[in-house]
Amino acid sequence: MNNDELIERQQRLLVRSAQLRLILADQAQVLQKPLAMADQAQSGVQWLYRNPLWPLGALALVALVRPRRAMAWGGRLWWAWKTLKQTQKWLTKRPLQKQLP
Repeated sequence: MNNDELIERQQRLLVRSAQLRLILADQAQVLQKPLAMADQAQSGVQWLYRNPLWPLGALALVALVRPRRAMAWGGRLWWAWKTLKQTQKWLTKRPLQKQLP
């Protein structure tokens, strides 16, 4: 290939690259809302870690105002927590199965 053909090929590749970038940007818009929601959830969790007294205060208020409901939900949450931990323990003890090719 001579120099003119290489320059022409380079120009075609640059145009194709720009087209692909536009297509990718258009297709990525579908992910914008779910990723924004995930960012908000992550920000909320970080806020809870930085400000643990607010949710604890809310729980204490619920326990004072509605003690039976707080005890019922506390029991359910405790059961769910124990089930989650037992499941995690079971999954770590279970040997990995060989995958078929």
